[in-house]
Amino acid sequence: MCMDSHLNQRQKRRGLVVLIALLVACTSWVAAQTAQARFYCLSLRFQQGSSQSGATLDLTTLPSSVNGELAPTFFGRPTHFSDFILNDPTEIDLIPGSLDLDTPPPLDANHNGFNDFFEVSQGVPTSVTTGTYQTPVDDGTVRATWGRSAGSSVGACVIQMTSKQFGQLLAFTHAFELLEYTGPLSYTPGTNRVTGTVDLRQTGAPQNRFVGPVEFVKSGADPYNQLELQAGAWTNALSEWLPFFKDDSYQREVQWPTNYFGYLEFDDGDLSTPEWDFCYWAVSIDDVNDADQDGIPDFSDDPGAAPPRAPTVGVSLTASSVVLSIGGTVGRVHEIQGATSLSLKDWKPVQSVTLGSDPQTVSLTRPAAGEKFWRVRVVP
Repeated sequence: MCMDSHLNQRQKRRGLVVLIALLVACTSWVAAQTAQARFYCLSLRFQQGSSQSGATLDLTTLPSSVNGELAPTFFGRPTHFSDFILNDPTEIDLIPGSLDLDTPPPLDANHNGFNDFFEVSQGVPTSVTTGTYQTPVDDGTVRATWGRSAGSSVGACVIQMTSKQFGQLLAFTHAFELLEYTGPLSYTPGTNRVTGTVDLRQTGAPQNRFVGPVEFVKSGADPYNQLELQAGAWTNALSEWLPFFKDDSYQREVQWPTNYFGYLEFDDGDLSTPEWDFCYWAVSIDDVNDADQDGIPDFSDDPGAAPPRAPTVGVSLTASSVVLSIGGTVGRVHEIQGATSLSLKDWKPVQSVTLGSDPQTVSLTRPAAGEKFWRVRVVP
C-alpha cells in the first residue's frame, strides 16, 4: 500500500508559522510488471472491389489464390503494392496485373509518434494518393481515394485506373481493414534481457488473439534505449503456432520516453491462406512503471534498482532565514515547494538541490510575517 508520510513542525516567532510537509513518492518493486502493447500489421486487407458496371477487382499477393493483401514495399514511395485480378463482364478472360500506390500522408493528431492511418482510434480524413499499374496489355496510373472514421478498423478506398492507351478505366470501390491488436505485456526485467508474455486481442473482433512469449536482449552499448527481439512463436485463437524471426532493434525515443517501438516478422501471418502473407507487423510497447523514478521505465531499467529513500526534513529559524536540513539519497534532486495556504492546489517551486551529502542544509529567506508552508519531494 502506498502512503504519504507527513512531517509537520510548527514554530511561532513574530507571527510566522513554518510547516514542513514531507512528500514521499509511492514506489514499489516487484519481479513481474505489466506494460501495454499495440500490435498492427503493415499490410492492409482489401475486400473485393466493384464498379458500377458490375466489374470486380481483387487484390492479392499470392500467385495462385486471392488474399486481399496490399503489402508494404519498405522502399519509401510508393508505400504499398499488390497484384490484382480484374473481372470485367465485357471481357472473355480475367485480366491479371499489378499495382503500387501510396497510403495517405502521415498524420499524428494525438502526438504519440505513430501514423494515425494505422491507429484505429484515430480517424483519417478523405485524401487522395497516386500510383501506377501494369497488365499484360497496357499500363497507366492509379488514383486512390481513402477515408476511415475514428474508432473503426474498416475504411473505404476507391481505386481509379487510367490507361496510357485507353484513357480512364473503371473505378472500383473497396472496403479495407486495419489489423490491430492490443493488450497487456507481462514482463520480468533482467540485467541483460527482458522476458514476458503477451495476450493481444484484435480491435473490433476480440475473439481473434495472439498469445505467447517474448524475449528481448538489451544492447550492450545502450541497454536502456535499445533492445533486440528474439525469435519465438505465438498462438492464434485456433491454437495454431505462428513462428516469428529475430528482427530489428526496439528503440526508446527521447520524445516518448515510456514507449518502445520495433517490428516483428512472422514466417506466415495468416494461416487461413495457402501461402505466406501478412508477415510484417509493428509493435509499440508502452511502460509507465518506473520504480526508482529515474525516468527509465522498468522494462529496460536495471532490475532491483533501489527507489530513492524517503527524504527527512529538519527545520530551524534564524533572524533572517529558514534553515532546512534535508536527508535523502545522495545524488538525487530534491525540490522544495512553497505555499501560503494548505488549501492551495498549486505549490510553487522554491528551489531544487542535488544532495551532495546526507543530510544537507538549505537556507531560505525568512518571510517577514504571516503563514508560510514548505514541502520537499524527490524529483522523478
